[in-house]
Amino acid sequence: MAAPLPNFLGLGTQKGGTTTLHRLLSQHPEVYLPPCKEVHFFDQNYGSGETWYRSQFHNAQPHQQCGDITPFYLFHPDVPKRIHNLLPTARLIVLLRDPVERAISQLFHARKRGFEPLPPAQALAAEQQRLASGDPVSLQKHSYVSRSRYLDQLDRYEALFPSGQLLILRSEDLFDQPNQVWTSLLEFLGVSAISLAAPLPRANAGDGLAASLDQSIRDQLRHQLADTAEGVKRRYGIEWAWT
Repeated sequence: MAAPLPNFLGLGTQKGGTTTLHRLLSQHPEVYLPPCKEVHFFDQNYGSGETWYRSQFHNAQPHQQCGDITPFYLFHPDVPKRIHNLLPTARLIVLLRDPVERAISQLFHARKRGFEPLPPAQALAAEQQRLASGDPVSLQKHSYVSRSRYLDQLDRYEALFPSGQLLILRSEDLFDQPNQVWTSLLEFLGVSAISLAAPLPRANAGDGLAASLDQSIRDQLRHQLADTAEGVKRRYGIEWAWT
């Protein structure tokens, strides 16, 4: 018997709480997630084929919902159609973090990991030229402001999937209202209601360097992303303190 395909996907956003989402859902006995959090099938490993993808879930039990949480899926422009072709009925989970804080977090994460040699202001200024080059590394590693433009990314999914297959959550609520988010997740996935064992600390939290970012850069990002924040508020009822 062939291994199953996933029933649900965590699409992103990067630096939006997907590691915590993975840890939370891993607590549920009716959910199976691969030991490697980010499978990257629909982006980096798409050429490996469906048999390879199924093999990531070969340890799942028949009663379990299988999931794949890979935050690059939300941003990669080719992924929505690939998902729809293979998993047209999959349930899709999206976490949206304050777009300014998300961009800053990604920038400092990239600097910490050695992906970003430029200082913050120069890195942000270079983003569009880097992305225009078509370099796949820049698409994943240097897309600071672009990844925070949520509406364009969600438009690609909403053009293919009915609204009932998408659950869009405010990232901050994972930590501010964990029980409410937990209930929403379980209802969306159609698994049994169980109590949340314990709220988890923020995974992959930064080292505090982002707080030292020059205020002028933060203000610039708020200006650039104001339309995104307002659009998210209008469309999904999600807002952040500065909007």
